[in-house]
Amino acid sequence: MKLYFAPGVCSLASHITVRELNLSVDLVKVDLRTKKTGNGDDYSAINKKGYVPALQFDDGSLLTEGVAILQYLADQKPQAGLAPANGTKERYKLQEWLTFINSELHKTYSPLFDATTPEQTKKSCLEKLDKRYTFVAEHLANQEFLMGKQFTVADAYLFTTMTWAGFFNLDFTKWPALKDYFARVAARESVQAAQAAEKAA
Repeated sequence: MKLYFAPGVCSLASHITVRELNLSVDLVKVDLRTKKTGNGDDYSAINKKGYVPALQFDDGSLLTEGVAILQYLADQKPQAGLAPANGTKERYKLQEWLTFINSELHKTYSPLFDATTPEQTKKSCLEKLDKRYTFVAEHLANQEFLMGKQFTVADAYLFTTMTWAGFFNLDFTKWPALKDYFARVAARESVQAAQAAEKAA
């Protein structure tokens, strides 16, 4: 398999998951501006959506969208517990968190990275992020991870969105539970390895 990624963006969650599970996956860097891979291939020809992550199977077929990829990867080694078993209530709770992170956090950041976004819109996005992170902080006040004691792919995704906060002066010190959570996830070997590899890419 090949995982197409770009340093520092949402594909970091899938990259963390690959390392968490020690899966045999080739990592292929993509320049999102030129749409070229590290070896010069046209990424737009590989993934018509043009963004990452994308997971390419050995038969050439492609899986896109981070939430789908995270669950697929987790299901390759179910014994690791990165996703509860399919069909269980806990699996739907995981999907609830993944959907929340995708729609309420990830997509709220998107306009902030766009230089053409009006300042009033950016202000509204930051206010929304403040409310959403407050909700998450309250949830994490008495547990280690989103699903309890077990680190899951939802934590890899939440952590990834949190790495973007510094670009917009979002300070997690106002949420002690969230600040501690961020430090706890950042200390994981898989997270440190993924971030180091992306910085070196």
